[in-house]
Amino acid sequence: MSDRLQAVKGMNDVLPADEPLWRRFEESVASSMRSYGYRRIRTPIVEPTRLFVRGIGEMTDIVEKEMYSFVDALNGDSLTLRPENTAGVVRAVIQHNLLHEGPQRMWYTGPMFRHERPQKGRYRQFHQVGAEALGLPGPDADAEMILLCQRLWDDLDLVGISLELNSLGQPEERRAHRDALIAHLEAHHELLDDDARRRLHANPLRILDSKNPAMQGLIEAAPKLMDHLGEASRQHFDNLRRLLDSQNIPHRVNPRLVRGLDYYNLTVFEWVAPIGGSLLTVCGGGRYDPLVGMLGGKPAPGIGFALGVERILELMREQSVETETGQCDIYVVHSGEDTLAAALHTAERLRDAGIDVLMHAGGGSFKSQFRRADASGAQFAVVLGPDELARGEAGLKWLRDQGAATGSGRQQSVPLETLPDSVIDALLTDADDDFDFDEPERQDDPDDRQIH
Repeated sequence: MSDRLQAVKGMNDVLPADEPLWRRFEESVASSMRSYGYRRIRTPIVEPTRLFVRGIGEMTDIVEKEMYSFVDALNGDSLTLRPENTAGVVRAVIQHNLLHEGPQRMWYTGPMFRHERPQKGRYRQFHQVGAEALGLPGPDADAEMILLCQRLWDDLDLVGISLELNSLGQPEERRAHRDALIAHLEAHHELLDDDARRRLHANPLRILDSKNPAMQGLIEAAPKLMDHLGEASRQHFDNLRRLLDSQNIPHRVNPRLVRGLDYYNLTVFEWVAPIGGSLLTVCGGGRYDPLVGMLGGKPAPGIGFALGVERILELMREQSVETETGQCDIYVVHSGEDTLAAALHTAERLRDAGIDVLMHAGGGSFKSQFRRADASGAQFAVVLGPDELARGEAGLKWLRDQGAATGSGRQQSVPLETLPDSVIDALLTDADDDFDFDEPERQDDPDDRQIH
């Protein structure tokens, strides 16, 4: 039996080959958040267990079955790896009195943890990006948050993501609906599965989110929460829809849409997209006006969303979203110990000029170095051998030409003192039209020189 260690099931490595996709996503997120005035907040991965019990709700699947909780051996406190981050952000806002400064717009990204059955796009350690707006009660904040999501999809060149909306109303409206819903479900008790029976009196709204095919007819016939909304709640929802229409954001009202956490009220929304042949939720959110008070703060309105990074990345792969695959702009090729110091100095000067540089290490012939240079995705190789250094020059070789991997691409000699400027010009200029490459005269074949 092998004793080779492997990652915990459902907790995956993100390998360097995936970095271009992650970077494209993360840069788009940061840009979109910044364009709406959202500032980044970073909260601990570990929080007191009672934060999630109080904020998420004792009868939710997350608290009942999915949290990674443990007892701190030092003081006996019950701690939990965060299963979501809205409660943590609100805890931080209360603890640091941030609402005394006025409304807060914040965003976060990072790993979350839930002990559930791993499946494609759904893992035990997964990553979320979320945004929270606190102190803003109106439908304009709801609309802005939805527009932020749409801008992110557009920036990522993603298509086919559709928006679904619902309103959960206010607590007293939900209580009236809850009574009607329980009466309906009790009248058909024999059709309920075990989960539904367990939730019937503790959290009946979650039964509406069941995916059990045998219960779909019962759920379709259930009383609609929308029919129990008061005038203010209905006006909030109607105003939101008008704002979205004014910005040409298509949406569908889904009366069965609920959120799995106890703190939501009024607006709830989900963005869904076809991934791997199934229609999956890639982003969900809504208004949570009760949460600040539930966690011990002075009551204040809030709205937020969270998106699953792994699902968005899978959608990006399926739609072949373009990414920059190169590790660097320049790959420095050199002849070993006799040119190593000069190669290091040259690489540093190029980096000083804002150029990304990968310098060859590990020896090998020029031919093998050019293979690595081509595989790196660099646009150019800077070639440094004794002959070049004796003339105070470097070779600048275009790697994207056919045959570049064998060292046969076009090359020009460039003075070392002007090399950074020449590289910048070459990177910004179309090589075929404007940059003049000449084959250098050489006394030896660089492909045959070995580095020792």
